[in-house]
Amino acid sequence: MSSTEDKIREIEEELRITKKNKATETHVGRLKAKLAKLKREAQERILASGKSGGEGYDVKKSGDSSVALIGLPSVGKSTILGRLTNKDSKVGAYAFTTLEAIPGVLEYKNTQIQVIDLPGIISGASKGKGRGKQVLSVARSADIILIVLDVFDAVNHFNLIMNELYHFGIRLNQSKPDVEIKKSDRGGIGVASIKRLTKIDEPTIKAIMNEYKILNAAITIRTDIDTDQLIDVLEGNRVYLKSLVIVNKVDLGTPEMLKKIRNKIHIDLEISAQTNYHVEELKELIFDSVSLVRLYLRPQGGTTDFDEPLIMREGCTVGDVCDKLHRSLRNEVKFARVWGKSAKHPGQKVMLNHVLEDEDILTLIKSRG
Repeated sequence: MSSTEDKIREIEEELRITKKNKATETHVGRLKAKLAKLKREAQERILASGKSGGEGYDVKKSGDSSVALIGLPSVGKSTILGRLTNKDSKVGAYAFTTLEAIPGVLEYKNTQIQVIDLPGIISGASKGKGRGKQVLSVARSADIILIVLDVFDAVNHFNLIMNELYHFGIRLNQSKPDVEIKKSDRGGIGVASIKRLTKIDEPTIKAIMNEYKILNAAITIRTDIDTDQLIDVLEGNRVYLKSLVIVNKVDLGTPEMLKKIRNKIHIDLEISAQTNYHVEELKELIFDSVSLVRLYLRPQGGTTDFDEPLIMREGCTVGDVCDKLHRSLRNEVKFARVWGKSAKHPGQKVMLNHVLEDEDILTLIKSRG
């Protein structure tokens, strides 16, 4: 009997030589489902047999949000960490300077953002090579992935990193597919789509479900998903994270080199950590991307505390603020008054479901008695 790796290679080859058209859509979907299951089984064996991460890999999340720096060895992540957080970390002009995950804190605009310098990843990291299991596991737990590229080989670095992250179940800058699956005892597979499906048809959906031994279920699809996204839903172990792409060491590159990189990949910022070029802009970019809101509390009849804002996630409500301040406060608050961007007028009376915005001023009004 062939090994799992042999089966994976066989299916990958069959997918490579199969012409993609309407006639082969269901067959391709079935192959992709088989491949995803085999890769999961192989990865689970790697994770089960792997040694513990060791010192530095069990990074406790802290601060208001977290950012993981990921890149190949010697792209300057340690220098970037130092510039962002004023944290001393080992820096050297040779590969694998960082052999453990090193956290620091970026203090910016009254927020504290955890920045984690991860060891450089290599090809095969998602299969456990070069401590890839530990590195990518920490990356999965971050709120944002900051992809650091070297100006001298940015495109190849980018493609390698994206491939390793994808195969470790990390989906960047994607929304989680809005698919609901309710299993049942009978009735077969019923598919209801809120939007017209242009990338997958019902026979393919049923074939993929069959590969996962789901023979009876009601499936509600609210977005125009494709085959890979349905498989992601069924696998159930994907994480959906924001990412930023920066090119480092631009002081050493030429305008022609940068132009070629820009033509191949999207870059959020070009920096030189060594010379401090665009480091302040990087801080601003990270702050904008972590989607935090700063709220200033004003006690009823008192003055606003502008020194220590309450830091919340974007989209938070008055009720969420109550929950963060005290677990029983939600039941005690009758309504609130808000000054700022989310208010229609200064001191607007709002209820617990009111969505707050950055730098709003908030007064919580408790019920009497």
